[in-house]
Amino acid sequence: MDTTGTFEMAQVLSKHTLFTAIQKHYSLEEWKTFATSHPECLEHVAASSGSGAADLEKLSSILEAIPLIKYICLDVANGYSEHFVEFVKKVHEKFPNHTIMAGNVVTGEMVEELILSGADIIKVGIGPGSVCTTRIKTGVGYPQLSAVIECADSAHGLKGHILSDGGCSCPGDVAKAFGAGADFVMLGGMLAGHDQCAGDVIEKDGKKFKLFYGMSSDTAMKKYVGGVAEYRASEGRSVQVPYKGDVENTIRDILGGLRSTCTYVGAAKLKELSRRTTFIRVTQQSSQMFT
Repeated sequence: MDTTGTFEMAQVLSKHTLFTAIQKHYSLEEWKTFATSHPECLEHVAASSGSGAADLEKLSSILEAIPLIKYICLDVANGYSEHFVEFVKKVHEKFPNHTIMAGNVVTGEMVEELILSGADIIKVGIGPGSVCTTRIKTGVGYPQLSAVIECADSAHGLKGHILSDGGCSCPGDVAKAFGAGADFVMLGGMLAGHDQCAGDVIEKDGKKFKLFYGMSSDTAMKKYVGGVAEYRASEGRSVQVPYKGDVENTIRDILGGLRSTCTYVGAAKLKELSRRTTFIRVTQQSSQMFT
């Protein structure tokens, strides 16, 4: 996302060996500047791309100019198309030594299709994002925990991996995603509102905010393609997120929560979480007495 997938975010996340999918609207010159200034971050970032011819051309120019980048994120809202499958094959043929993340999908069959087409990590999630309105506008989606459980089973059978994209609102949700079988967890809303996010700080009624929006929202469409096409609807909302300061504090909170999760369930490593987890259905996650 262009507000959270920034070079500034990557500088902080990489210190913790966390990964950043860099938003696709940076120019080649901006990428070169980043690579020159922060070469230590390059092993922890992915160059993002859509699935059009112009997207592939731009992706190729970035990867050829900066050979230290070894990760590619092929990011579309709907991974259920022959066009996208063919695009994944084309990228894999062109960059056989790169690790490819591709999505988004929510079912085991499509996970298998994309892995067999050359993807290494499948992005899972349709509709769970904090600023996503796909389920409201289209009626299409899949409960995120169920999607992760099903897709992880399919991916691991083919020695592939999955990335749970969306639905986390607290460190406990991140732990549950790993417990359900995810190999990676992607965060947008939880990382929004920080100094490292793009956009200015907005002051309103004595409080500070930063703008956060979905990449299919009116805001993003107007910014990059001149507006929402008249034949389709916006599938994202724009919100003013309370200003949170340095993202370092949020990262430490998330990582601290994950470490505690592992001690509670007896997992020596993060990858053990899915073998130490039992899910039960509840009506309420936590006490609301003092909210």
